[in-house]
Amino acid sequence: MELSLCRPRDYRVKRGQTLEGIARAFRLPPRVLAAYNELKSDPQEGQVLRLPQETGDLYLVRGGESKRLLCGSEEKFREKNFTDLFYPGQVILL
Repeated sequence: MELSLCRPRDYRVKRGQTLEGIARAFRLPPRVLAAYNELKSDPQEGQVLRLPQETGDLYLVRGGESKRLLCGSEEKFREKNFTDLFYPGQVILL
């Protein structure tokens, strides 16, 4: 029997939480959580955030790698990471 964790669909922000802290707790890059919820700044206490259900591993991009190498295509990279930017040191979802 294989054990798998289920990510909730929604999350209510608690006092003092930041976008970065919440994203880290759910193993997401902060920009993905922000884009998915159309946030321009940190969420407010009590705000309900939608969490993307597509999961993946977090990865730190190294020099010489490409979107295609890591995600299969530029389109898949954009869908998963909500950005066209790609640079060494960037944390992405695979």
